[in-house]
Amino acid sequence: MVKYRIFETDQFIEDLSHDFKGQSGRIRKKLLDFVYPQLRKNPYFGKNIKKLKNYNPETWRYRISNYRFFYGIDEKDRTVYMIASDARKDSY
Repeated sequence: MVKYRIFETDQFIEDLSHDFKGQSGRIRKKLLDFVYPQLRKNPYFGKNIKKLKNYNPETWRYRISNYRFFYGIDEKDRTVYMIASDARKDSY
């Protein structure tokens, strides 16, 4: 199986720099240790993965607790583009 690469956009990196109510270290560790390996294998399916409806281009989200991490998938380049992150209450 061909793996996907992960690319963090500038907006995503900026969003990660926010405090996440003191949980930024835990969130970043979860992204690196669990989320990214899962997205490299299959960015389309997982317990916390959901395709967003009526978004163009197609956008997916990964849920960690009360936070949402949004990404797009480029099949041609086999790349997952991490687009943005936010608290659930502010993200939709």
